[in-house]
Amino acid sequence: MKYLVGKKIGMTQIFDEEGIVTPVSVIEVEPNVVVQKKTIESDGYNAIQVATQEVKERRLNKPEKGHLDKAGVGYRKHLSEFRTDDVESYNLGDEIKVDLFEVGEHVDVVGTSKGKGTAGIIKRHNFGRGRETHGSKFHRMPGGMGAASYPGKVWKNHRMAGKMGNERVTVQNLEIVRIDTDKNLILVKGAIPGPKKGTVRIKSTVKMTK
Repeated sequence: MKYLVGKKIGMTQIFDEEGIVTPVSVIEVEPNVVVQKKTIESDGYNAIQVATQEVKERRLNKPEKGHLDKAGVGYRKHLSEFRTDDVESYNLGDEIKVDLFEVGEHVDVVGTSKGKGTAGIIKRHNFGRGRETHGSKFHRMPGGMGAASYPGKVWKNHRMAGKMGNERVTVQNLEIVRIDTDKNLILVKGAIPGPKKGTVRIKSTVKMTK
């Protein structure tokens, strides 16, 4: 399992030799530094914990500073971990960089989607709307929800107005179009979740599709 933590820069487009345009998302990946090795004997499972995005000491609390001081890797903002059975091949302080992946490889990108606040049923669930004319008072309301006289109640998980966005989203099977090792950039085909400067996780895809 290959795994990196990066920051979404935004979207752009690139052209190939034949002039065909490809929309891409740009992800900046600062070196991910190994700060902890977890094993079945000590933690019940095998995993590697990495830290990224350098930060000033005053931005961290005491537990975070103590954890990073123990690893001796300097102060960083984000901690993340990934499962692996090859724990012994990593050492504390090792840096994992963008050259971990290759052009043409397919990955899954995990991020937190943009928050939309409270949204109605049309925006949130793509419901249809009522008519505009002839004295209609039914425009953007949800309509009947009690299923007539039986069962005469609103079932759980009924689609209604409410909070929209700001949730964990995974986009699967994105192709890596270009890797810039000098600027620590990965360009993947298509869109990825989250706002600009949002933290995203890149990992080997689990479901290849044609």
